Amino acid sequence: MSAAGRSVITMCRNIRRLHNMAPPADEDEIRDAALQYVRKISGSTRPSAANRAAFDEAVEAVAAATSRLVAELVSPAPPRSREAEAERARRSGLRRAGAAAAE
Repeated sequence: MSAAGRSVITMCRNIRRLHNMAPPADEDEIRDAALQYVRKISGSTRPSAANRAAFDEAVEAVAAATSRLVAELVSPAPPRSREAEAERARRSGLRRAGAAAAE
């Protein structure tokens, strides 16, 4: 499919911004984001026993890469407030719920 034919894709709502936050993202947040990413792309929240090792290895690899990325990124902007981000997400959820109710 050409780029012109694609719709705009937004980030999965369960994966949170980790860069330039106050306080900085910790390893648990990074691992949670990696787990959500691997779940999303694998299409599985609980892999079978046959796929468990590959799934767990992918989560650890994505978490390690994410940790390196977040540590190396720089921004001239002041860190974002977690409270302000949570409030924006709450308002966005209310808008989505209102739009769904109107259908």
